[in-house]
Amino acid sequence: MHKDQFIGTALMAVSLIIIIAYIWLVFFPPIINIDIFMLKLTGTVAITAIFAILSWIGYTLATTPPPKPIEEIEKEIEEEMKKAETTNQKKQGESHP
Repeated sequence: MHKDQFIGTALMAVSLIIIIAYIWLVFFPPIINIDIFMLKLTGTVAITAIFAILSWIGYTLATTPPPKPIEEIEKEIEEEMKKAETTNQKKQGESHP
């Protein structure tokens, strides 16, 4: 068995064990109020994860500089094309005596 296959099998097994344990703790709690604690913990983790991702997206949007206007990009392209044409004309002029 390759290393990746072993890791995949282990992840699957651990995930199934956690799913079974979670269902057991929520629906058949061995300790009083552990089902409520598990639901609170799950909700807290889910909300924290969702809003942490949204916060990260907001931070990225706030700190990323805006893109250049299309007109500026078009001018740069035109200038580069003119330079390329001038360079090509010089090269052609040098090759013809």
